[in-house]
Amino acid sequence: MTGLLDGKVALVTGASSGIGRATAIAFASAGAKVVVASRRLVESEETVRLIKETGGEAIFVKTDVSNAAEVEALVNKTVKTYGRLDCACNNAGIGGNSGLIIDDISEEDWDRLVNVNFKGTWLCLKYEIRAMLKQNSGAIVNVASVGAVVGVPGYAIYSATKSAVITLTRTAAIEYAKSGIRVNVVSPGAIETDMLASLPVDLIAQLPTAHPIGRIGKPEEIAKTVVWLCSDATSFITGHNMMIDGGYTAQ
Repeated sequence: MTGLLDGKVALVTGASSGIGRATAIAFASAGAKVVVASRRLVESEETVRLIKETGGEAIFVKTDVSNAAEVEALVNKTVKTYGRLDCACNNAGIGGNSGLIIDDISEEDWDRLVNVNFKGTWLCLKYEIRAMLKQNSGAIVNVASVGAVVGVPGYAIYSATKSAVITLTRTAAIEYAKSGIRVNVVSPGAIETDMLASLPVDLIAQLPTAHPIGRIGKPEEIAKTVVWLCSDATSFITGHNMMIDGGYTAQ
């Protein structure tokens, strides 16, 4: 993918590990200057180091995506540093405590997941699109989940927030299509991340065979798709939810 995004500027939230880190590195490998955003300082600085180690250019901006002022500052810092914003991957998200809708889920659980996964994505879109409107171009990829399109018992809030991200993506794509801005979303299946590792051991053991491909996915496989969706190779694609799930939802 070398050279696919030469001269572009890309922003990645939740870039301290997993899919976010892999995407930041993939953007840099494709020729983009990268802004790494996350709440985690040490891990994010490691992402920047990994990018620079291979000759890429990157900066870190500490950001809580559920805070409007911090998201606005993130985008402003991006534009101030690099002059523009061409690509964004809104990946920041958190998992939820498993539990039944009636008995186990608290209002605190609801607010925490909605604020980061849904509100956070909306805030990122809001300020990213404002920057992209000034240049009449841009490509954004949000990150949802296979859980957004199938029921996952015990993970109702997480699934609901990710489903909301898909609808938000489609609406944004329609609203800004004529402004040269494309907005798509990817829905990963089970991927080797810290979030996956936090699941119950017995559930993790079932995941490889639950996917027709017979294995869990890798963060780099999501990252390459995000970069592709931000490139000119997909200039006629917007409002699309791409399943990257090893065939899980094809069953």
